[in-house]
Amino acid sequence: MNTIMIICVLLTISVSFCINEAESRKDLGPVIGIDLGTTYSCVGVFKNCHVEIIENDQGNRITPSCVAFTRDGVRLIGDAAKNILTSNPESTIFHIKRIIGRTFNDSSVQEDIKIFPFSVIKEKNKPVVKVDIGYGIKLFTPEEISAMILGKMRDIAEGYLGMKVKNAVVTVPAYFSNAQRQATKDAGTIAGLNVIRIINEPTAAAIAYGLDKTQKWEGVRNILVFDLGGGTFDVSLLTIDNGVVEVLATNGDTHLGGGDFDERVIEHFIKIIKTKKGIDIRKNIHAVEKIRREVEKAKRILSYGQQTRVEIESLISNTEDFSEILTRAKFEELNIDLFRSTLKPVENVLADANLKISDIAEVILVGGSTRIPKIRQILKEFFNGKEPSRGINPDEAVAYGAAIQGAILSGDECVDSDILIIDVNPFTLGIEIEGGVMSKIIPRNTRIPVTERKPFTTTVDNQTVVNIQIFEGEQSMTKDNHFLGNFDLTAIPSAPRGSAQIDVTFDIDVNGILSVTAEEKSTGSKKSVVINSKTNRLSSEQIDRMVRVAEIFSEEDKVVARQINAKNELESYTYSIRTQLRDTNSLFNELSSKEKTTITDAVENQIKWLDTNPTVKIDEFIKRKKQLEAIVMQMLSRFEGHNSNNTRWQSSSNEGEL
Repeated sequence: MNTIMIICVLLTISVSFCINEAESRKDLGPVIGIDLGTTYSCVGVFKNCHVEIIENDQGNRITPSCVAFTRDGVRLIGDAAKNILTSNPESTIFHIKRIIGRTFNDSSVQEDIKIFPFSVIKEKNKPVVKVDIGYGIKLFTPEEISAMILGKMRDIAEGYLGMKVKNAVVTVPAYFSNAQRQATKDAGTIAGLNVIRIINEPTAAAIAYGLDKTQKWEGVRNILVFDLGGGTFDVSLLTIDNGVVEVLATNGDTHLGGGDFDERVIEHFIKIIKTKKGIDIRKNIHAVEKIRREVEKAKRILSYGQQTRVEIESLISNTEDFSEILTRAKFEELNIDLFRSTLKPVENVLADANLKISDIAEVILVGGSTRIPKIRQILKEFFNGKEPSRGINPDEAVAYGAAIQGAILSGDECVDSDILIIDVNPFTLGIEIEGGVMSKIIPRNTRIPVTERKPFTTTVDNQTVVNIQIFEGEQSMTKDNHFLGNFDLTAIPSAPRGSAQIDVTFDIDVNGILSVTAEEKSTGSKKSVVINSKTNRLSSEQIDRMVRVAEIFSEEDKVVARQINAKNELESYTYSIRTQLRDTNSLFNELSSKEKTTITDAVENQIKWLDTNPTVKIDEFIKRKKQLEAIVMQMLSRFEGHNSNNTRWQSSSNEGEL
């Protein structure tokens, strides 16, 4: 096969367009907005003409992006998973967003693997999590783990709405690559969601900010969104004008955030322990995760306090605790280079948009890490003393905007039909031509959706096959850019070099996902590709398999929930009887000594059994509850009227319906 590169011979022909959301509205039912974050996720819905950020089952409006598998075979997601991280680090997965859509050999993936307590292995050059799920070792792709978190967010929304939810708008960092966007969309499919739109996080935040502001503003306002979260960083420069939100430029780092700041402090404490005790605590993953938990808490305290003491019991040994003071000044010293590095993307978007600092009307802070005082100070100094806006909750703004986007797509009559969102692609896209040169087809910060076509020709006589190699990046040579994928265009008529005309078309949809088509004009021979499994996208067969696995896990989760409920009912009933036996005013004190002893023995035996059998089948919990109830009822049966006056001792009328 001839793989000599093709060369450009004609001028670029480009067509760019944007679609008014109102033109494609249809009855979608409730469309939820999900901020799928590195450390925390958030879900909102537009209901009764306003956005509602939905609380999870713990009463929290943000949910940890964690998935854990216990030794008992139980899968936990969210708060429950994070709560067991220090005791179950090898099987608790977090920060998965940092490796989704990346290759295993990616330098950032290799950095993360060094500090993850769970195992990440290579499979077809993709990072895959290897974890003990309680009844064996299983491999999970980052898409599958993300799907579990998305499924949790859907469940939270369904619990609030009281109905099934199928459609969602999911946010991604503006600087996410094509592969990362597609991987996120695949995760939604695995979770059983129809992801009707992928939207950039800063754009979503600008929508949230602008919804209440547009009526008060006159003319165009330039807004800079500074989005620094737990693991990703974006800067987007937008204009808002009478309901039109247009992204002018975007830049950032998909591998920078609060987790990196935490890691600097963790390393600082590890060095202190090694200096003072001669122990390398890094080798003890349980100890490291304990430090990580306390460092995250300390970081939050330092957002409003000048110092805090980090204390961890039995960290160094069973008898020796860890206790160190962490000051805000020390925290800033450890991270000052990372803090200052956030200004480079700010400078880049200003340059790309051809705007000056004085042209920026508002700086919006998004993401939990923007609460760090030093970050705000650096940003304020850069903008010549201008205070960043604090008008929106940095944890919820992205989900808020995504929910509004969902309402626009569903045609909610409460949303202004004139609202239009114009976004851009974050990277230059092109193909390799003769000499390894990057031939740019779609420049970065081009409005999307967009279709651009460019003609090429052959470089070798009688060439019948050309290999189209697709890249993203800003360098002039493809070797310095990120390879996305390739495909062969065949059946080219044999002819002298330069005779064939091959049109290469790049199409980016509203989700920022790329399709590439090559067509030989004289024969109509055509080949198309959406970034496929070779470039980090899951194949349709893999997605189908993962959907089936997710459904199995969903059924298992329901069984586990019923098992936990059955255990809790038995436990609650047993301990309530024990409490009443000790209550001098209860009916039990009217029993004979023998009767009381019979119930007491039954209760104590039940408690011992519960302590040694926490994970038996549901029917066993139900059976033992019935047995205890029967003993109690029998002992109380001689008291006339006890069934009506003491209904708490009766068997539940719907027992077993958990």
